[in-house]
Amino acid sequence: MPDGGVAALDSRRRAVAVAMACKAALALCFLVAIALPLDHLEGKGMAFRFPLFMLSAAVVPLAWAWRGRFRPYPATADALIVAPFLIDTLGNLAHVYDSFDATDDVLHTVNWILLVGAFHAWRYRRGGAASLSRSDAWLLGAGLGALAIVGWEAAEWIVAATGAGGGLDLTYDDTVADLVLSTVGGMVGSALAVAAFPRRRTGGTEQA
Repeated sequence: MPDGGVAALDSRRRAVAVAMACKAALALCFLVAIALPLDHLEGKGMAFRFPLFMLSAAVVPLAWAWRGRFRPYPATADALIVAPFLIDTLGNLAHVYDSFDATDDVLHTVNWILLVGAFHAWRYRRGGAASLSRSDAWLLGAGLGALAIVGWEAAEWIVAATGAGGGLDLTYDDTVADLVLSTVGGMVGSALAVAAFPRRRTGGTEQA
């Protein structure tokens, strides 16, 4: 059994099952969203989101195969990277975004906590933390989160401008709020992951 950290989470019996369940739920949500003509999904760009969101389900398996299929399987990173896309899709499907004004703000923060957590969950499994201090590791994760939301908002702007996948209804205020809240979420997620995911060693020391 790995000595604590994210490797111990990955070693739990149901870890892989949880990751697979997240992927199956994401695929099912899109099947419903695309197959049923739901009025509240108009302007959500679900057809555009489908291939991009499902790509999240392949990121960790492909990276794991590329890095030699180490054991145990990095199920924590796999579940964490899919979870934000599942949450976002469920929110749209259940009409939560339009029913509660704060939903978008809350989920942008929460989803970036999860995404940056996925990055660290993978990084600590691959020994990528050995050369970094805790503060540098935090900055790395927070910076990645900030870059990710800039890329996300740029992609949404392209969809809105071109009308691809049904287009998106966007405002300047929404974009700025998403940038700020997601960056904050990335900062929080990085801090939580750096605190929770390193492997503890004998004597109380930690894989930094």
